Amino acid sequence: MFDWIAGLASWELLALDPPGWGGVLLAGLAVSLQVAVGGYILGFLIGVGGATGKLYGGPVIRDLLDVYTTLVRAVPELVLILLLYYAGTDALNQIMMLLGAGPMDISGLAAGIFVIGVVQGAYQTEVLRGAFKAVPHGQIEAARAYGMTPLQVLRRITLPGMLPHAVPGLANLWLIATKDTALLAVVGVAELTLVTRQAGGTTKSYFLFFCAAGLLYLMVTLISNVAIRRIERFARRGMPEVR
Repeated sequence: MFDWIAGLASWELLALDPPGWGGVLLAGLAVSLQVAVGGYILGFLIGVGGATGKLYGGPVIRDLLDVYTTLVRAVPELVLILLLYYAGTDALNQIMMLLGAGPMDISGLAAGIFVIGVVQGAYQTEVLRGAFKAVPHGQIEAARAYGMTPLQVLRRITLPGMLPHAVPGLANLWLIATKDTALLAVVGVAELTLVTRQAGGTTKSYFLFFCAAGLLYLMVTLISNVAIRRIERFARRGMPEVR
């Protein structure tokens, strides 16, 4: 009887209203998703520019991009987060002081998006570069022979041809981005993992709260998988089905 009452009291800790922590966990999940979406979009923009530079840029640009992608992929992401978060904000404030302005109070959310974006950009650069190179060169030459402009070649040949090769890698990087947000807990960003640890520390119900957080991460992954499958079917339309 007492065990049943104790178990019921534990579940009440997940209530949305105080003294429950359910609302706090959902707020942390919202922050995690904001960081993941913002960082992924920033990484995609960096990836497009990086892939273009590696394929069509000069030797200096290609070498600089090689250094960027190699360093980001070689250094552990936790170290990169600590380095970019603290050193990056300090460097920005130093620049502001040199320009005669006062130090800036950079929000943890903006800094987290920047850090995840820089990390994602290195990986997306390589994914997109490989996808562009997977488009048969003969198709591009044939489009040029038909008199298509570079923009028409990009829209009608290159993008439809590279999407089936890019989507699996980009989808995997999205799932990685949702999990990498947990690393931002070490720099104080109030995402899901940090608020879960705070809830567990306050109530001493670590198992309950970390299981709840794991289920929320799983829910994000399952919903993402549904969207990814639809995007893959769209990207591979007209192509033979892979079994």
